[in-house]
Formats: sequence, structure tokens, C-alpha cells
Amino acid sequence: MMRHAALAALEEVIALARRRAAGRIPLVGVAGPQGSGKTTLVRTYASLHRNIACLSLDDVYLDQAARGRLARTVHPLFATRGPPGTHDLGLMGSCLDALSRAGAGEPTPLPAFDKLSDQPLARCDWPVMDGAPDLILVDGWCLGATPQAPDALLRPVNRLEAERDEAGLWRSAVNRCLADDYASLFARFDAILYLRAPDFGIVHSWRCEQEEGLLGRALRPPERERIGEFILHFERVTRHMMAGGRRSALEAVLSPGRDVTEVKQGSG
Repeated sequence: MMRHAALAALEEVIALARRRAAGRIPLVGVAGPQGSGKTTLVRTYASLHRNIACLSLDDVYLDQAARGRLARTVHPLFATRGPPGTHDLGLMGSCLDALSRAGAGEPTPLPAFDKLSDQPLARCDWPVMDGAPDLILVDGWCLGATPQAPDALLRPVNRLEAERDEAGLWRSAVNRCLADDYASLFARFDAILYLRAPDFGIVHSWRCEQEEGLLGRALRPPERERIGEFILHFERVTRHMMAGGRRSALEAVLSPGRDVTEVKQGSG
């Protein structure tokens, strides 16, 4: 079963992180394409253990106003949340700092984002971690991603890039984000588990299943088409990570049904 195999892989990564942390609170990431089961895996592990702080890169998205400013000043495609450049990494960093220095009984609010309204939740509605955690777990689709070489940015990977980023300004800006602020955040992680999809084509089906879970109903054809357009924003970095453009301690290879078929040693 994927659950048992994925949990075993995560436990191996956590054990490695504890050795590397050497007295600090270990910081562990779970990365993988949309719908690959990152959040489910993190929450399942946390439900089986006490004193775990769980965060998601999805919960530090910039709000619509901030993304709108990026859309006006950098490139219109930054209006869509998800790609590097659309997260509040300062908020993530300050939360990690607070968790790392929390004393006994000291509360730490954990950021939360409402995907249905496409806005952050009010701070009063954030979950709270009480005291110092034994482990910090963070899931995020692009955790550990490395920037691409400049010549890899020249050709569009899909029609979104070909039609709406003809000059390559958006993908170049995303790539700079990965080389700068995102690289600094990723360097804080003691170890990362990467969930690898069998191919990029399955991501659309996984993402549709994820959306149906949020809505509590089956998607209509136009909604599935909208999601297909949405995941084009993620294709370049997802393919790059699948091809090895990432830092990860372990790679769990998934079947289309999300069963773990193989676990491989990573590069970091």
C-alpha cells in the first residue's frame, strides 16, 4: 500500500534529518507534483506522532492584491498562484524561526490559505502549535527545486508559455526566484522526500481528484478544462524536478494510483 511504503520512506528521511540537525529541531520537506499525496502523507505521519508542527508552502501564497502587483510590474502570469514568486517566503521563514525558538507552552500561529476564496485566512483563524515541536514537516510542490540553465528557458514547454510568455520574461523571473529566495529557504531543510509522478500527464487527473475533494462533488467538463489550463503554469518546474532538477534525500516513485513502486537515494 502507498500509505505504508510512503510512510516508511518519510520515516527514513526524518531519521536522516535528525542526525543532520544535531540538537536542532529537524526541518523536513515533502515535495512532489500537484495531487501526489504530499499533504495527506504529512498529516498521516503527524496523526501517528505527537508534537509535530505541520506547514504547507500552499499556506503562504501571496494574496490576490500582492499577486496583482506582480502581474502589473513583472508579468501578467504572476496573477496565478503557485509558481515560484507567488509565495510569501518571509512569512514562511518567520514561522520557521518562531517554531525553532518556541519555549514550553508558547503558542506559534501557523499560516493558512483558503484555496476556494484564493485568499489567506484571517490570522485569528490560523491553527496554533503549542510549545516547541519535536519535528517540523513542510509539504510543497516545488520544495528543493533548482533553477534551470539559461538556455533551457529559450524554448516554451507548452502553449501557455508559447502564447502568453513569448519573450520568456515570466519563466526567467520564476527561474531567478528559484536561484535566489527559494534557494535560501530550501537550504534550511535538513532533508527532503520527493514523490515522483510516473509522468507529467497524470498530474491533471490527480489535480482534478484533489479539486473534487475540496468541492465534495464531481467536476464538470469545463472545470476539468480550467484545471488543465491551471497546471500549465507548473509544467516547466515539475518536468525539471522529475528530470533531476531538485535536491532530495530520497525519491519515492509513484504509480498512477499513487502506490510507491520504488524508493531511490536522492542527491541531497
